[in-house]
Amino acid sequence: MSPPLFVSCYGGRSHGGSTHISDSESEDEVTSLLFHSRVPFIHHLNQPTFLRTKLPLNQFYPYIRCGLCCGFLIDAATITECLHTFCKSCIVKHFFHSNRCPTCSIVVHQTQPLYNIRPDRQLQDIVYKMVPFLEASERAQMCNFYKERGLEVPKTVVVSPPGAVVIKRQKKENLHQSVFTIPPELDVSLLLEFVGAEEGINDFKPLERRYVRVSGEATVRHVELFIRRKMELSATYQVDVVCGDRLLDHYQSLKDVQNSVGEEALQDGLLVLHFGLVLPSKS
Repeated sequence: MSPPLFVSCYGGRSHGGSTHISDSESEDEVTSLLFHSRVPFIHHLNQPTFLRTKLPLNQFYPYIRCGLCCGFLIDAATITECLHTFCKSCIVKHFFHSNRCPTCSIVVHQTQPLYNIRPDRQLQDIVYKMVPFLEASERAQMCNFYKERGLEVPKTVVVSPPGAVVIKRQKKENLHQSVFTIPPELDVSLLLEFVGAEEGINDFKPLERRYVRVSGEATVRHVELFIRRKMELSATYQVDVVCGDRLLDHYQSLKDVQNSVGEEALQDGLLVLHFGLVLPSKS
């Protein structure tokens, strides 16, 4: 069995290699020192032995593990609205079917939650320093992934050597760049509200993605096809789409619908479309 992983930091005296925290310093204080002030723990290894404390790595799991996959953070990304952090790939997948934070359920963004996540490189550096071989293992897996598919392996990111680092001045507009950008042609934000199904229709899935951003040139027919695919509807069912008190025709573009109905159809800048499932009329 491999020995337990330990992290050294300021604290009480360590006796015989055992894990110990002095009475004058609580575990929360040590954690606060490392993470709230974001001081790299490697700095404390230079301190005299009598100023060090060894803590088991599992005490830091709430700070260095992803709440979605329960693994150590990889490409750490933080939600700007609540400052909860997850693996980038995990939170991107989560936002495919929800616009809320997985931890606190706050609405991250009504239509594009990916707008409000930012890479947390400082936390990712801490994770890599605390977990031996994690960075090398992740790099090896990524290289194998590309090689197995015959793709070119991306160039390795050059890590700056320790010491003084000169940071170039960046333009203000680049300071808060999102990890995901929306093409300008997607200029209509939709809120799809399901009002129910006619009696006899019950074999369908719930619509998980109610918030959609599309081109204004898209038609009501495109919206219907989207609903059919996501809810896995039978071809025999009819989808009626309503905006305000108007039943929409399939050929109408969303831009025309938005212009003709006006502000009464908008809710916080979203074009609200209600839809229901009905059986085809017998004639």
